[in-house]
Amino acid sequence: MKLHVLNVNFVTLNQQHNQSRMNNRWVIPDVHGCSKTLRSLFDNLIKPSKKDELFFLGDYIDRGPDSKGVLDFIMELQKKEYTIKLLLGNHEDFCIRAWEEDKKKKKFLGIKVKTKTQSIWEMHGGIDTLESFGAKYTSEIPEKYIQWMRETKLYFELEKHILVHAGLNFSIDDPLSDSYAMLWTKDFDVVPSKIRHKKVIHGHTPVNLEFLDHVIKSPSYHFIDLDNGVYMINRAGYGNLLAYELNTGDYLVQSNIDF
Repeated sequence: MKLHVLNVNFVTLNQQHNQSRMNNRWVIPDVHGCSKTLRSLFDNLIKPSKKDELFFLGDYIDRGPDSKGVLDFIMELQKKEYTIKLLLGNHEDFCIRAWEEDKKKKKFLGIKVKTKTQSIWEMHGGIDTLESFGAKYTSEIPEKYIQWMRETKLYFELEKHILVHAGLNFSIDDPLSDSYAMLWTKDFDVVPSKIRHKKVIHGHTPVNLEFLDHVIKSPSYHFIDLDNGVYMINRAGYGNLLAYELNTGDYLVQSNIDF
């Protein structure tokens, strides 16, 4: 198992784990079905207490080999009463829509066929999620997982940050009113005055580790993209899952161990 840790003040983090003076607030971006990598990030690097806050930026499923395992692990953390706060990603949105459409679809001449939404979703990684559930059709995914996805949020507004899956639409007066942009936008320029001069923390668009490190260390940026493309293991500078600590600006890097 190969682990990497960058830009971490071990003394500070160890003190925070062992003392109650400050609870950690970890942000974890797109996991994409990499359950072993997620578990290693938690067990070997974050090691959270139940007083810590754990924010997920969405895209728990698709592309990786064990989407069901990712959802089960996070649900397990919730049952153990960890403080888990969840955002909806565009991949979950796709899955929900495919599931609902499949539930409504009637058989044609007694034969069940895939819905249009499922076919499109499969091309964006949905086939991997279905395989992790042992399912051929989206409606075969147990409803408890779909309901779990439905209960996630579109954004979190904190004291100094706005957490969102993809980004915000700053071409309108209220960027927090455009739900489509929150799930799908790839390119945006932050207008600080429209979000009370808070920093946007997001995922969705993979960036290399060097750029990510530069943005985190440069206070002039009004955003931080934490998505390092955990499933992109054959591309230099990618293929890791990160955890960013909001109080200190430190971050942890777990290389992919699922593939």
